[in-house]
Amino acid sequence: MAEILGIGVTHSPSLISPDELKNYSLTRALRNERIPSEQKNPENWPDAMRKEWGDDEGYSSALYQRERLVAGFRKVRAELDAFNPDVVLVWGDDQYENFKEDIIPAFCVMAYEEYECRPFTTKDGGTRPNVWGEPADKTFRYQGHPAARHLAGALIDDGFDVAYAYKPLHEPGLGHAFLNTLLYLDYDRIGFDYPVIPFAINCYGSRIIRNRGGASPQTVNGPDGVQREVPADPPGPSPKRCMELGAAAARAMLESPWRVALIASSSWSHAFLTEKNWWMYCDVESDRARFEEFQAGNFEAWRGLTTAQVEDAGQQEMLNWMCLAGALSELERKPEIVEFQQTYVHNSSKCLAVARP
Repeated sequence: MAEILGIGVTHSPSLISPDELKNYSLTRALRNERIPSEQKNPENWPDAMRKEWGDDEGYSSALYQRERLVAGFRKVRAELDAFNPDVVLVWGDDQYENFKEDIIPAFCVMAYEEYECRPFTTKDGGTRPNVWGEPADKTFRYQGHPAARHLAGALIDDGFDVAYAYKPLHEPGLGHAFLNTLLYLDYDRIGFDYPVIPFAINCYGSRIIRNRGGASPQTVNGPDGVQREVPADPPGPSPKRCMELGAAAARAMLESPWRVALIASSSWSHAFLTEKNWWMYCDVESDRARFEEFQAGNFEAWRGLTTAQVEDAGQQEMLNWMCLAGALSELERKPEIVEFQQTYVHNSSKCLAVARP
């Protein structure tokens, strides 16, 4: 019987951008005209938020978070190397990258033979600033694995009508949820030679086309010439369904001949998705509740969450973690927390965790 290692990480873009640029979600929110001026006044912020912002606009707290998260990623990479998987599966959200107007599946197994990625090339051909100082033409190549076909077939046999793809539809290489994960697991650039199965989830659901990968709803001209917001899209899969899929993936991989690492990649609630907080900061209270449930192995609490609750808390990307939670529940494992960082200033709370065989 195969063995499975469970891992949870973040793919937050903030770990790519140099901290001194202060390219935080909060600094962008403070320039956003749709947010009332009183909400931008630090005197009206939670005490912890003002402290985190400090007298240097969050720079010190950004340095601290990076130090903790990078150390956490190094621990996770050490666990991965000790396990030495035959293949690494990553559950990540597609944020208007391959999931666009032509088709939006709930789940898609990406069964490419190879993934060629240039993460530091901007749309205009320039260089994306990055903490490694790598050039625009820096290319990363990752290999696929036959386990992708096995998994898609096993899930279909198990009653999950998953999509699968052998080549990109729109996004060349890998979307950011997958690529950032691999970059951070190789933060020290020692190489990442494990074959990969990216497993895309429609986490953004009602906002996938409406926001087109951004923070703000898109607008269109109505028949009267007046600009109107694009209507909400149908929902993504529910937490319960994602957990069921994660459990089925664990069963499928246990029946395979391969050693498999199952990785959920996302931050938790996101400021730019948390409308009730004026898109200024994420739902820290809800993240703390989800963290305590996860740490305790109380996966049933997650199974009972509704899509409305997830969207209210800005926790859409946590559907990736719901897949992992379903797998851990099936395997009867509790996770070990490597790092948990809650934040008001830096867009999203972040968790790193492992669950050994």
